Amino acid sequence: MREFEMEQRQFSEQLVSKLQRMFGRSPKSASKGQLYEALAMLTRDLLMERWALSRERMEDEGGKELYYLSMEFLMGRTLGNNLVNLGIEDLAAEACREFGLSLDDISEYEQDAGLGNGGLGRLAACFMDSLSTVGLVAQGCGIRYENGLFKQRILDGFQVEVSDPWLETGAVWEVPVPEEMETVRFGGIVEYKQVGQRLKVNHIGYQSVLAVPHDVPVLGYHSEVVNSLRLWGARALQRFDMSRFGAGEYLSAVEERESAEVISKVLYPEDQHPEGKELRLKQQYFFVSASIQSMMRRYRRLGKPLNRLPDHVVVHINDTHPALAIPELMRILLDEDGLDWESAWRISTKVFAYTNHTILEEALERWPRSLMKNLLPRIYDIVDAINERFCAELWQAYPKEWDKISRMAIVGGDEVRMAHLAIVGSYSVNGVAKLHADILKKHVFVEFHQFYPGKFRGITNGVTFRRFVLKANPQLAELITDSVGTSWKLRPQSLRKFNRVIDDEQVQRRFQEIRYANKKHLTAYIKDVTGLAVDPTSIFDVQVKRLHEYKRQLLNVLHIMHLYNVLRANPDHPMHPRTFIFAGKAAPGYRAAKQIIKLIHNVGQRINHDLAIQGKLKVVFLEDYRVSLAEKIIPAADVSEQISTAGKEASGTGNMKFMANGALTVGTLDGANVEILEAVGPDSVYIFGLTAEETNAYYANGGYDPRVVIEGNDDLRKVLEQLIDGTYAPGNPEMFRDLYQSLVYGHHGMADPYFVLADFAAYCHIQEQVDRDYREGKDWWRRALHNVAQAGVFSSDRTIRQYNDEVWHLPQHDFSTFHAGTGLYNYNFMEQHMKDLASGCSLIAVDIRRFQELNRTLTYTIGDQVLRHVAAVVEANIGSQDMVGMSHAGDLIALLPDSTAEDTKRLAAKLQEALAAEPFMLQGRPLPVAVAMALYTCRGDETPRGIFQRMEEALATAKQAETVQITHYDELPV
Repeated sequence: MREFEMEQRQFSEQLVSKLQRMFGRSPKSASKGQLYEALAMLTRDLLMERWALSRERMEDEGGKELYYLSMEFLMGRTLGNNLVNLGIEDLAAEACREFGLSLDDISEYEQDAGLGNGGLGRLAACFMDSLSTVGLVAQGCGIRYENGLFKQRILDGFQVEVSDPWLETGAVWEVPVPEEMETVRFGGIVEYKQVGQRLKVNHIGYQSVLAVPHDVPVLGYHSEVVNSLRLWGARALQRFDMSRFGAGEYLSAVEERESAEVISKVLYPEDQHPEGKELRLKQQYFFVSASIQSMMRRYRRLGKPLNRLPDHVVVHINDTHPALAIPELMRILLDEDGLDWESAWRISTKVFAYTNHTILEEALERWPRSLMKNLLPRIYDIVDAINERFCAELWQAYPKEWDKISRMAIVGGDEVRMAHLAIVGSYSVNGVAKLHADILKKHVFVEFHQFYPGKFRGITNGVTFRRFVLKANPQLAELITDSVGTSWKLRPQSLRKFNRVIDDEQVQRRFQEIRYANKKHLTAYIKDVTGLAVDPTSIFDVQVKRLHEYKRQLLNVLHIMHLYNVLRANPDHPMHPRTFIFAGKAAPGYRAAKQIIKLIHNVGQRINHDLAIQGKLKVVFLEDYRVSLAEKIIPAADVSEQISTAGKEASGTGNMKFMANGALTVGTLDGANVEILEAVGPDSVYIFGLTAEETNAYYANGGYDPRVVIEGNDDLRKVLEQLIDGTYAPGNPEMFRDLYQSLVYGHHGMADPYFVLADFAAYCHIQEQVDRDYREGKDWWRRALHNVAQAGVFSSDRTIRQYNDEVWHLPQHDFSTFHAGTGLYNYNFMEQHMKDLASGCSLIAVDIRRFQELNRTLTYTIGDQVLRHVAAVVEANIGSQDMVGMSHAGDLIALLPDSTAEDTKRLAAKLQEALAAEPFMLQGRPLPVAVAMALYTCRGDETPRGIFQRMEEALATAKQAETVQITHYDELPV
């Protein structure tokens, strides 16, 4: 471990140096916050070097790029993720231990980046990670919210929203780029004048707002592609009116600044009132206008013709929020570049792709026509023109079918339908699960699907296992690696190999120990933040997600109330103790969701203090659900509650994170649950309830009466009565009357619209099966491991590759096999990469010459020291996996099992001969280290002797070549 110790000493010294230079402190006198900032800045330095080199290579290689537009990027904490992706987490952890702290202690200081709310934003964050890891060049584009959605506090069971100033610790990762500011216009009037064949547009009387970009590097795992997340902050054109201030008009002196900068103050301002609606629309246009202007400015620098734009960029619209990017690009092409309508529209419709994330009517955005016309007059005129031409097309296809044309129109009923705009203006529209895509094609957008055959597709969501397994559950990651190798970290679908060991009792026992350790960790957190002691040997039954009626936290609570009734009647009722864990935020104006939070709290208060039930039930609500909290909860979960009304959840991604950590899903046939069932089989998932076809039939035809269901179920009737008899609200029996009313009679509409009561009996029955299976023990753990093994298909790497194959068609870049320019000779990273390569299923060549070229700032000389270390690592870790390697000067990295000493000597001699004859070259430069290393794996029926022969042929070819760059199997002579 001498090399590791050398590197560790260097890392620790650099961290101490950061502390001294930034704060004038030593590790003994520094606060946790100062240690965090020093560690973050040291990590940032290493990251910035890679970012610079990556940008340089991107510019050199060129190719098509992706602009991923999203209102949300729920990134979570950045430090830990960057340490993992840099491969220096162990170095950082050891340095912290030297200072008497754990890395977790330091990481807790960082606030979660408040750039998103739920699944939409977290998906975008996973996609950015995977885009870099897979090697696709992309820029995420969003808003630099100064305050996140809100921090949630629970006071006496009620949700209270407080501000979330996340930038207090998050700005360390961003780089302001004021020289690339854009100007966004609001309001005013538009004048039109015909000049020859061109319509001249003059926009006057508008308010200008500056969009200031702040770029955040997004690092992939074991990849040299470092992409950027560009966040736009709003700034007034004039920061301060000195003349007004001098006249004593103090408030009006800063009025313009406040009016402009409120745009990026907070994520999702409440839109229950006109001012909130206007601010939301401003936010959406603000960031898409700035992003599209910036994209076009960069494209013009290439000197390419405008009609080639679709060959160089693709803009992906993440849900309808960024749909105004379509008319914005049209505005630029028409007004600034002078194109005619047909040419501009032909270009635009080849640039945009759209992902739909919801089938909920209230979430399919519609803007009042008057609001858009007043706030964005030129954009509205373009949208109106798009609509006119689209309706003319519809008339040609469906003459005199006024109702159909009215339903499909973009502008109609005094509103602008953003989903329709996104569909018409994009070349690809996708749902995010098989079921979701089918619902879009058969129900929600059936007429568009008929009009645009081939435009709609399904691409199932995914999550990054690097954060939610490798980082969040390192012991499980180690178990997987010990069992199947490390290839799963870069190729998650190779997790299937884990199925080979799920019957192994030692593996099952180790997995149980890991789960118990994670549960103890979460138990300590629960005790710390709530004061409640929970039993880590109990079943941890978890539902963590945004509070919404269709997600049916209420069904979960009614079942808990039923279990409590059973235990009150018979405390000796046979069941394994269970801890129900909830977390999630309700939108500030969503009264029903807030009532459900209060009900969870009150039910918990009653149950948690009832000694008569012998501790068999506990109910926990953890406030302020966020990514870092998810990383604590998910690895500890035994049961994953995915119980949304069938046909309502587009996909879900929490279900995938729990599955990858071995929690068993209790769920409806909704969203990606359908595909989880396909992946693990009916014996390893708990499916219940109505199907999407059945719920859709009720919505379409009626016939559902919850009172009939109640009359046939005494247990259900009892828990409903307890909602309004004061059982869970002593002194205020009417507290939950609205929930009762909605379920039984409805509020001026359908009663129980999410079929909570209809699925109650089936849900109770499946939960009884969960309890029986958990008490039986052994098969539970086998099925949990099977879930882990089958989770690879839900990797965001797979999702991104599918998007690229079917929609984007971007070139894949591989700038270097090893990390670049860290300023450190990284023992850990190299060791990990050797393991990753060894467990791959295809032949991979690794060229240390490229490693040397990129690591210009290394403090150690790359030569025999590195090669000998690599030899030791490979020999120790992959010598038994039919690997072969080679190095110069006779240093043998690893031998195939049936190779001989003569093979080794012959290969070493040929290497030495090649070196003596002519040094190997990289980009025309001779390097002292020749063919430093190449690793191969056997494929199919290829023999070890055959591999040696190909290696010799490769050397012979390389010896004759001016420049040698063997980087892939296909490039080797056969």
